[in-house]
Amino acid sequence: MKRDSAISEHNSEFERGGRGGAERGDAITSRDNKWMKLFRAALRGTGPREGEAIGVEGPKFIEDALRLGLEADALLVSESGERHLAPVLRAAGQSETGISRSRVLRTSDKLFESVAGTDAPQGIAALFRQPEWSLEDVLRGSGTLRESAALVIVLAEVQDPGNVGTALRSAEAFGATGAVATRGTADPWSPKALRASAGSALRLPVLRGLAIPILLAQLKLAGVKIYAAQSAPGGADSRGTASGVSLRADLREAAAIFVGSEGGGVPAAVLHAADAIVSIPTSAEVESLNAGVAASIVLYEAARQRTEQSRAASEL
Repeated sequence: MKRDSAISEHNSEFERGGRGGAERGDAITSRDNKWMKLFRAALRGTGPREGEAIGVEGPKFIEDALRLGLEADALLVSESGERHLAPVLRAAGQSETGISRSRVLRTSDKLFESVAGTDAPQGIAALFRQPEWSLEDVLRGSGTLRESAALVIVLAEVQDPGNVGTALRSAEAFGATGAVATRGTADPWSPKALRASAGSALRLPVLRGLAIPILLAQLKLAGVKIYAAQSAPGGADSRGTASGVSLRADLREAAAIFVGSEGGGVPAAVLHAADAIVSIPTSAEVESLNAGVAASIVLYEAARQRTEQSRAASEL
């Protein structure tokens, strides 16, 4: 991971004892402290821009991020959060990058609440540098998934961060190699999406802000089949199909599954470029499915097919 210039500037100022940080051992006592402003923006914003830090709140999420190898820029601890500090520092000490003791910033519970993004803050938060993923990472996955055919969930103009987080959590649970949040989609690294993903947004290779035409061209070039997920009000016929296209389209090969917003559905450009439309049969009374639910259903079906394929291959 490369060192972000914007964060490096704040680091340098901290190390020089400038206005950006507090001296070692001193507690931050002002809402206007530069570090407090950084934490407030990261923990209450809509997601980091290029060069900005990802805000992570809560001891478990912070420890997980450290174990993943994310680089911590600063740690903010309140009086009540001190009880979580030892295990977090232990996780930092076991990571490749660690965290300097001079970057452990302390403040009061009241000031911590003024920057926290949760209703019941646990008194500890961290700023992490953004991981850098490529399309190849998203197609290959990480660890054992590198031997699997690409399974990518693409969130196309899904604006609700809760739905984005839910989709990413399901993507990790069902063995997706990665995810893409296209331009117009809520940021997967926003505080709300991170919480809804239960940390999957940090563990899964994720690309943000890609234009749909560019992504479609890159997927076609990589030989990845494009599927557009849609609900099909009216239910299924006796063969389990809806609108002439089955939920059980062949998802065993390299596949990118596009899910659109509840209101607008999958964008027209995707429908025109798709190799197939994957319809999810629903009752006539239900106009559309929650985007996170739709993504979860299709990802489950892809995992089911791939598991059956692997089982059949092992029995030969």
